Amino acid sequence: MNKGKMNTWTFRIVNTIILTFIALVTLYPFLYVVFDSFSDPIELMRHSGLLFKPLGFSFNAYKKVFTNASIYTGYFNTIFYVVLGTIVNILATCMAAYVLSRKQFMLRRFFTLMFIFTMYFSGGLIPNYLLIKDLGLIDNRLALIIPGAVSTFNLMIMITGFEGIPQSLEESARIDGAGDWTILFRIIMPLAKPTIMVILLYYAVGHWNGWFNAMIYLRDAGKMPLQIFLRDILTRNQLGAMTGQTDVEDVGQTIKYATIIVSTVPILCIYPFIQKHFVSGVMIGAVKE
Repeated sequence: MNKGKMNTWTFRIVNTIILTFIALVTLYPFLYVVFDSFSDPIELMRHSGLLFKPLGFSFNAYKKVFTNASIYTGYFNTIFYVVLGTIVNILATCMAAYVLSRKQFMLRRFFTLMFIFTMYFSGGLIPNYLLIKDLGLIDNRLALIIPGAVSTFNLMIMITGFEGIPQSLEESARIDGAGDWTILFRIIMPLAKPTIMVILLYYAVGHWNGWFNAMIYLRDAGKMPLQIFLRDILTRNQLGAMTGQTDVEDVGQTIKYATIIVSTVPILCIYPFIQKHFVSGVMIGAVKE
């Protein structure tokens, strides 16, 4: 084996070891939460240090979470916000990105700078609340969808993705009589699918994990997302443990980890379906010709 091949194999071995270590370090906290959530609270309290399997396998923590009827209302509301909100996000972002990626648009630079300005400067919480109130969106589901319809960061990524599509395709379509709507939905968006899938993931995760806006703008408990209900369950568990309620002490802190799993696993199931688009999508614009 010559020196070049030996160096290549050495690099691959060292690289594999390092990446494996990083993967384990990254994955272990999630596994720790899973093991804790299925552990017996008494045995867990006696244990200290790392955990590599559930201690005294138990479903008590999950029973406490799912016996609360409000958890199902939270799931329904969150799915509603994720689906409708993400659709609005993608449509609004794509339409804005299409306009701002057209070089023939005279005010392109001006509007791009206006969008970028909002990334660094905003009115703050109180002006935003007053704006939502004046728009009549307090205790309205649309308060969690319309104000955040476009993320400037995601818009910049989408603009870069659209700019990478050859201009000749648009010119050919216009010669054949296609308008802007046809070009956007039948040419640009299908070709920018990797970028759109990445942005879709960003928006969906944001809606799934969102709770702060719901806590501020919503009043009706029947409209609250999952994260608010899980927060309430965790808070009641902590207060009950402090006051010595035995039904809460039975599950101990394992309910904390169960709530994390309940709120995390569903959104994790989305990633495998778009993983093949993820790398190519986030790398768009990284290399300039």
